[in-house]
Amino acid sequence: MAAATAPDRDPAPGPSRIDAFAEGVGQSFLFIAATAGGMGVLLGQIVRRLFPPRIDKTELWRNLYKMSVKSLPIVVVTALFTGAIMVIQAAPIVKRYGAEGLLGWGAGFGTLREIAPLLTALMISGRVGANNTAELGTMVVTEQVDALRALAIDPISFLILPRFISITSTLFMMTLYADCLALIGASLTGDGLLSVSPQSFYNGLVGSGLLGFGDVANGLFKSIVFGLVIALSSCHFGLSTTGGAPGVGRSVTATVVASAAGVFIIDYLLSFILG
Repeated sequence: MAAATAPDRDPAPGPSRIDAFAEGVGQSFLFIAATAGGMGVLLGQIVRRLFPPRIDKTELWRNLYKMSVKSLPIVVVTALFTGAIMVIQAAPIVKRYGAEGLLGWGAGFGTLREIAPLLTALMISGRVGANNTAELGTMVVTEQVDALRALAIDPISFLILPRFISITSTLFMMTLYADCLALIGASLTGDGLLSVSPQSFYNGLVGSGLLGFGDVANGLFKSIVFGLVIALSSCHFGLSTTGGAPGVGRSVTATVVASAAGVFIIDYLLSFILG
């Protein structure tokens, strides 16, 4: 006699695409909220240690040298070629309308208010912010940060505050260099490509009256805010690293993405506010 077989049952229905999409949106929202909250808490801890200042000066100078001085070569190359590219792109229009006298104004307006602070922020984010996250993340996964706490050393004062000040200062100083070097690159390219002498370029830049100190201050203020964004995101993702060496890689990637997105969003908002 053949054994009785159990009746076939329909498999349990899996999550629909709409459920999966909603779950993904919810997880992304929770990640963004947790990240924003973590950055807010970290910013509060940093500000609390600034009044009165509790900072390791040796660590501050070491980070300033490592972040500022060693970033100079890449900033020099980027700024010089950025100014040259702006003139190359504007050359056909300048020639068509005979606007050689406004070449200095055009290059200066775009450089001082937008291009120099934005490109410098992206360069510093890739070089300094990513490196800062990698260092902090490695210290976290190898329990060096826990060792500092065991020795009654405050990691925020010893590690985070010097790096936070160094990154913000570095971006401000590098933007000043980038302003000058991009204009030099634009002037040399204008002389070689459009026969606009450096004196004519300078007259268009300064003597036209179309540019003022407010344009320079606009870009420098943006650089400070960009520096705060990069410093905060790189320190936050470094301290929140988990999962060993793969976790360090994920934190570095998150820092680069968050810094770049934050810089562009802040730039968009500041452009509306500052005009």
